[in-house]
Amino acid sequence: MITLRPENPITLLDRIGYTIPMPRSYESSHPWITFSLVELERTRSAGLWEMLGECQSKCEHIAGVPLLPSVAQELHLLYLIKGVQGTTAIEGNTLSEEEIRRALDGELELPPSRKYLKQEIDNVQKGCKFVWQCLAADPQLPLAVETLKRLNRIVLDGLKLDAGICPGEIRGYSVGVFRYRAAPAEDCQFLLERLAAWLNGPDFDGGPQSPIATAIIKAVIAHLYFAWIHPFGDGNGRTARLLEFYILLGSGVPTPVAHLLSNHYNLTRSEYYRQLDEASRSGGRIMPFLRYAVQGLLDGLKGQIEKIRSSQIEIMWRYFVHESFGDSDAEKRRRDLVLALSEKDDPVPLSKLPEMSVQAISAYRNRGRMTLVRDVNAVTAKNLIVKKENGYMANKPLILAFLPDRAGDPERPNAGSKHSPEGRSPAA
Repeated sequence: MITLRPENPITLLDRIGYTIPMPRSYESSHPWITFSLVELERTRSAGLWEMLGECQSKCEHIAGVPLLPSVAQELHLLYLIKGVQGTTAIEGNTLSEEEIRRALDGELELPPSRKYLKQEIDNVQKGCKFVWQCLAADPQLPLAVETLKRLNRIVLDGLKLDAGICPGEIRGYSVGVFRYRAAPAEDCQFLLERLAAWLNGPDFDGGPQSPIATAIIKAVIAHLYFAWIHPFGDGNGRTARLLEFYILLGSGVPTPVAHLLSNHYNLTRSEYYRQLDEASRSGGRIMPFLRYAVQGLLDGLKGQIEKIRSSQIEIMWRYFVHESFGDSDAEKRRRDLVLALSEKDDPVPLSKLPEMSVQAISAYRNRGRMTLVRDVNAVTAKNLIVKKENGYMANKPLILAFLPDRAGDPERPNAGSKHSPEGRSPAA
């Protein structure tokens, strides 16, 4: 047994080859950076876990949904645009969704004073592509500090930066954002290494039952910790949101879904900054920011599913309409009438029906009003269109299976259709 003399314990420890670890600066300046999930484990918020379960369920639904390739590609592009805009707009980029679409297509020309805006967009797109390529090569690729540095280099590439800022290099000076003072520069490398090891470790192993719910927690907490550390001279916010994208995509979340958090932060920009500020000022509480982010993700998922559902309805409706008619000239004319009316969101008066499309104009140019009336009666009898107070509308709800008829008996979906027990059309 070794007995230390009270007068010089350090000397004896040195003699036996033992080094006392010195406290790091962040432990006193940022004591909330603990790399611990104790707060999450102690908080049994039913609302949070219900939202996470719903998010996982909706992600699984979206991942397996059948869509035409053209529709799927358009949704991929739409949410890439929203994600890229969210990641850059929150930092001050003013390009619209339409301008970003043109930028991604290589068709956007800007004057010299605004070219940097396009460069920011291009950089974030390249960051998303880099993440996708990394995970496509190895879906189980652990997060590495070098990956974070590479992402920062990408988001700052080609931009004018303040003196002393080196893309992808840990800052060597103190920085602050609004009222927040970032972690000490001398600890940033150590903190990034701790963050990567923690995110790769067992604390975020959700098992086979809840991989996506766990990944959502992991992504949001990674974002928060990265913002607290603030390791680079610039581009920390964009890098943090790409880190979220990396974690979500690596968990199997569909690519369009992985862009939703960035879009949410941009749509609620003032609340985003308030939540970040409150997280540090409250001593590192993670739950309010986590709830805020998960609620936004869930709202985004609901909107995404509604877009997918609308696309599926359009596809099925057009198929149903085509199947409802024969090959005669009259049948084709009536089919085209229904399809043209299907493009309208509001009722169309009888007199305006022949003007709805090029096909309608051609079909009814040399025909009298009675032909139009017969055609309308014929497609109304098929229940493909319905008469409203101000005109006619396509009866798309006809194909919505298993939804209750809220105006009638909830046990009889599509009550009143020609296939209902009454055996007659509502227009009859």
